[in-house]
Amino acid sequence: MDARELQKVANDFATELPDVTFEHRVSPNWETYKVHGKVFMLMTDMPGHPVVIMKADPDEALALREQYEEITVGYHTDKKHWITAASGPNLDEDLVKKLVTDSYQLVVAKLPKSARPANPSL
Repeated sequence: MDARELQKVANDFATELPDVTFEHRVSPNWETYKVHGKVFMLMTDMPGHPVVIMKADPDEALALREQYEEITVGYHTDKKHWITAASGPNLDEDLVKKLVTDSYQLVVAKLPKSARPANPSL
């Protein structure tokens, strides 16, 4: 999966999730995805290539980094709870969608019950 396709899949999937808002800053180039004001995904152009940054369970984040060379610690985020996905041959659409879903659900689980989307389980 190339870098632009990675960002397109992540964007298209994230914007279909319940109660997601999207913000774009031009300088520097950051796209922020939130559910009820809480960030669950970021996209930017890391020096040299576009990436997607998502929340992850710390144990799963470690396993993902060990399994996929395209997944590294969070870029400009907490290195324990965030991961960065870059382009590469091991990433596919299904994995990107799973990572986006997991990130979204981690954030939704921390929201007060009254603020949670009606169907966060996807």
